[in-house]
Amino acid sequence: MGTGHKPTLEKIEPGFGSSFSYRTYYRNLRDKNPTFWHYHPEIELVYVNGGCGKRQIGSHISYYRNGDLILIGSHLPHCSFTDSLTEHECESVIQFKPDFIGTGFFEIVEMKGIKNLLERAKKGIVFHGDTKRRIGAEVEKLRDLEPFARLLGLMEVLKQLEKANNYTLLNAHGFILETAIQDNDRINVIFNFVKEEFTRPISLDEISEKVSMTNPAFCRYFKKITGKTFTRFVNEYRLAHAAKLLHEKQISITEVCYESGFNNFSHFNKLFKSFTGKSPSTYRNELKFSVS
Repeated sequence: MGTGHKPTLEKIEPGFGSSFSYRTYYRNLRDKNPTFWHYHPEIELVYVNGGCGKRQIGSHISYYRNGDLILIGSHLPHCSFTDSLTEHECESVIQFKPDFIGTGFFEIVEMKGIKNLLERAKKGIVFHGDTKRRIGAEVEKLRDLEPFARLLGLMEVLKQLEKANNYTLLNAHGFILETAIQDNDRINVIFNFVKEEFTRPISLDEISEKVSMTNPAFCRYFKKITGKTFTRFVNEYRLAHAAKLLHEKQISITEVCYESGFNNFSHFNKLFKSFTGKSPSTYRNELKFSVS
């Protein structure tokens, strides 16, 4: 069991006596250490018990409240999830390689459903409502089990996830990395640059130069990998940040607009409504009634 902020590991070691990694992170609110987009061959199951934060997986970015349960496929870039937790909430993270029980294990007939689940997870899956809370509680129970019982428990959790129908595919319309590692590294450079600089204008010239590409080549590359334009990706990052500010800070909606990197209030309002289905003021007013 670990304590502290979530590390951005690319090389993940299972615990002693175990074939997969299970860790629990308790968030200290004073810990402001930044986290970055990263990827690894391991499949990752994350349960955040309460709290809120940005959900950043592949080219999908959104804001969650009341905790989160997510399954992230092999090599899918993602960021840590616990932007802000209150009091006693914690984050449980399970990581395992696709072949951690042997290369052919998920090919056997009993595992067909779970194999399909892990295939869907390459786009990132978020689970909602009662499914999130019920299976999340099962994930937390694994923490105190002996290695063999924990392995059986993980299989049961995966089976429950496979049977669940209350979920969303996060990158349903795209996000396909080439097998070459330099593509992973290049997309990480782009994503992390946006993460650091989204509050100011980012020109195509600047981002193209950052990854040593011409503007047209960069635009083609980014659309091919993520299924969306770079401008849309940056705007969605800003809008998820705006949703976070609307929930967490008592500042005016105009201030939210400018703090999120928009310089035109009516444009911000229009984009926010198309992104969330609600105007910023409606979104903020409904927060107190929401238990999603």
